[in-house]
Amino acid sequence: MTSAYFTRDHEYVRVDGDIGVVGVTDYAQSQLGDIVFIELPQVGQRIAKGEQLATVESVKAASEVFSPVSGEVVEVNGAIDESPAIVNEDALGAGWFVKLRLSDADELAGLLDEAGYEAHVQSL
Repeated sequence: MTSAYFTRDHEYVRVDGDIGVVGVTDYAQSQLGDIVFIELPQVGQRIAKGEQLATVESVKAASEVFSPVSGEVVEVNGAIDESPAIVNEDALGAGWFVKLRLSDADELAGLLDEAGYEAHVQSL
């Protein structure tokens, strides 16, 4: 069963077992505008919660994306490397950034669930 968690900074992680699929939310991509480049980490790289995971460049600005959880990068989304606009089209689906093998599932407790995230976005 997959569970989704969100940060107040508009990153998400969908967890299935010990693998977390990480990306930015639809709200984040809408604020960024047309995404033209994404710099992703290398497979095998260890990322700590709150550490920079990726850099996203859009027609508006460059933004850092921070990891909502700690883990080891086990896969990167090559499709968004070739076509970054996928993130604008389907941020929560095909526009994922990386898959991490979670190193501490307890970190998920500090994140928002979907209802909590929606309430946060509505308050902005």
